[in-house]
Amino acid sequence: MQSTSISPEVLDIFRSASTASLCTQLYKRGIRNNFVQGVGPLSKKHPRMVGQAFTLRYIPAREDLNTLEVFKDPVHPQRHAVETIPTGHVLVMDCRQNSDAASAGSILAKRLEVRGCAGIVTDGGLRDADTIADLSMPSFCAKPSAPTNLTLHQAIDINVPIGCGGAPVFPGDLIVGDGDGVVVVPLHLVDELAEVLPQMESFEAYVYERVSQGDSIIGLYPPNEENRKKYEASLR
Repeated sequence: MQSTSISPEVLDIFRSASTASLCTQLYKRGIRNNFVQGVGPLSKKHPRMVGQAFTLRYIPAREDLNTLEVFKDPVHPQRHAVETIPTGHVLVMDCRQNSDAASAGSILAKRLEVRGCAGIVTDGGLRDADTIADLSMPSFCAKPSAPTNLTLHQAIDINVPIGCGGAPVFPGDLIVGDGDGVVVVPLHLVDELAEVLPQMESFEAYVYERVSQGDSIIGLYPPNEENRKKYEASLR
């Protein structure tokens, strides 16, 4: 499936936006099932992640087809995904919300980092979790899990629509991660949200400062006319 590239300028806007703000903006547009449930950052040192989705789909493993020998196949879907994901994209893996086995380990994660991948998201587990957490590339998973993916997961297809943590993910969608988790932004809404996010983040920073100084949230969040004028004056 072909995807449309997002400009570097737009990506920079999303790097300054929280997943909370994105969820609110998507909610306003009728989209509620966009947060990847049960997934968090492996490391608090690198929680920020922004990039377009490149997907890998796993199905339940069938023992006679999922032996260690499959990794010798140069086009094995897991290996092929790691070697073909475009620079700046996020590898999003559908493990059917089963984290009792890993969906990748440190060697594959390091290869993704070296190739310029923007991050990893999986609703399964990650093995060698401490090593992956030390990479400069952010990774989000359900939990650390040592068993090889072959135990439970059979890699079956790449760059197709998937579900990850209950959220639909289409190739090319924008994936944004922070300390709260991961949000999937439908590609067709990216430019529209980029127009409103800077103002939303600016206003919430203003409100946070007012509240820090002892102001009540009543009439401030959301703002009445008086507080809206005060905010506009602060911008000038």
